[in-house]
Amino acid sequence: MADIMNGLKRTHYCTDLSTANIGETVVVAGWAQKTRDKGSLVFIDLRDRSGIVQLSFDERTPRDVIAKAQTVRAEFVLMAQGVVTKRESINKDIPTGEIEIFVDDLRILSAAQTPPFPITNNTGVNEELRLKYRYLDLRRSQMQDTLRFRHQIVKAARDYYDENGFLEIETPILIKSSPEGARDYLVPSRVHPGTFYALPQSPQQYKQLLMLSGFDRYMQIARCFRDEDLRADRQPEFTQIDLEMSFVDEEDVRTVNEGFIKYLFKRILNVDIPTPFVRMPYNEAMARYGSDKPDTRFGMELVDLSDVLKDSTFKVFEGALSAGGSVRAINVKGKAAELPRKKIDKLVDVVKTYRAKGLAFTRITEESTTSSYEKFLTPEEVAAVREKMGAEVGDVILIVADARNDIVCESLGQLRCNIAKQLDMIPKGVFNFLWVVDFPLFEYDEEHERWSAKHHPFTMCKDEDIDKLLTDPGHCYAKAYDMVLNGCELGGGSIRINDPEIQEKMFAALGFTKEAAMERFGFLINAFSYGAPPHGGMAYGLDRLVMLMLDIDSIRDVIAFPKVQSASELMTDCPAPVDAEQLEELHIEVTETEE
Repeated sequence: MADIMNGLKRTHYCTDLSTANIGETVVVAGWAQKTRDKGSLVFIDLRDRSGIVQLSFDERTPRDVIAKAQTVRAEFVLMAQGVVTKRESINKDIPTGEIEIFVDDLRILSAAQTPPFPITNNTGVNEELRLKYRYLDLRRSQMQDTLRFRHQIVKAARDYYDENGFLEIETPILIKSSPEGARDYLVPSRVHPGTFYALPQSPQQYKQLLMLSGFDRYMQIARCFRDEDLRADRQPEFTQIDLEMSFVDEEDVRTVNEGFIKYLFKRILNVDIPTPFVRMPYNEAMARYGSDKPDTRFGMELVDLSDVLKDSTFKVFEGALSAGGSVRAINVKGKAAELPRKKIDKLVDVVKTYRAKGLAFTRITEESTTSSYEKFLTPEEVAAVREKMGAEVGDVILIVADARNDIVCESLGQLRCNIAKQLDMIPKGVFNFLWVVDFPLFEYDEEHERWSAKHHPFTMCKDEDIDKLLTDPGHCYAKAYDMVLNGCELGGGSIRINDPEIQEKMFAALGFTKEAAMERFGFLINAFSYGAPPHGGMAYGLDRLVMLMLDIDSIRDVIAFPKVQSASELMTDCPAPVDAEQLEELHIEVTETEE
């Protein structure tokens, strides 16, 4: 490479150059984006990570140099020396559109095959092909801009938390397995046959131990791993902005992190985020929006109709209410023309996806009213429902009834978001932040018939619920909080248990014997006995934060080398089998199971 470059050294990135550099001799390097050969005139658009600059060659160019330029094809790697000159035809679409480099020395550092898709933002190819050739996909300016933006967020996080007294401390990647929630990725130990490390789902226990160690304020850009089914906003390995604080309560943690969001959005997007954020209790979020991560950019809130239908003889409503459930509805105001009967019928499938048995509707237009349920109600009940829903001409009322309130709320909450997207009801460029607080401490695991931690087993309960941990876990609430942005959980955390007796009760409520708790978490339980300060913290999903700030639909487009839905990486074709010798060293035998 040294011989090819023959002493040339890059002096500028492409977009460092402007009209202020006219007359200067410069050296640039990068990839050929596009070439235009007009015989005695040759133009090459040279691309580096900053952008594009035009290289020009004409009859004044040395013959060997223009001959070399005529051999250049897309994605050849070049280095060029020349004088910055003013362009005759200005290109207003690029920052360097007023200048070009008249080349007197050109080096082809590497030739290239024709790429499987054009290196442009609108490639017109499917995602699978882009991911198979990810190293080419990453050359696109859109991807480079996104990863540069991600870097800026990480830099801002480090700067903000450093300015607020946090120390960045790395925690281990190979840890003890303690599955509680998602499955761990396991790593076999060669030197301890039959034993395994786990990859961390989060640095949770270690950051608590750092608080016990007296560091007071910790942060880390932490890699985390969860062996779970993937969705558009999930990956098996992901990055967290992780932090923990000592001698704090819930409000202290929230205030520091509101400050971070305000700082970040102003610094990166020049957007002023108002603080403090709204605090919305979990039960209110579920009742109003059917979600613990509500999107508050649009209305269509859930309305409980149980009181006005309590005496209804309509079997669907009466059955749900007599079983202790509820009847709730949303009003799609003014959208009757956009929701004809055929579209309403398709919405039934949406709520059924979330376990609802069906969807009742009333559609009011100037010409007529159609309803799937009003004929089964009394005139007084029809009027009461319409009044409570604020129904007018042009509205569509959609109702779900079920014996389980969680099914009613979740299905309507999902329906609300589905309709808002379909009908383009969500405003663009709006950032609605809020805190969802006062989460239930436990949720019931029907499969295993026991209570499990809503967040994790180290979350502190509300002071007034301590005595209910073992007697009434279903009515215990947590000192937990989630930061929500536009219907997505951006981050979450809690105040942690720092009292060994309360931690022991928590483990007991989760069904752990003392022996089992010591086997899994003995190091943490023992640490508490040496003086644990009150502490709490939270973690942001960095990938999701980038996605939301840039309004990108897929999390795969904000990660350099992501996995697809099958948890595989298409570029390197992993996971992949390993040699029998490697397995033998790890004392592992692979057995085939019958399909």
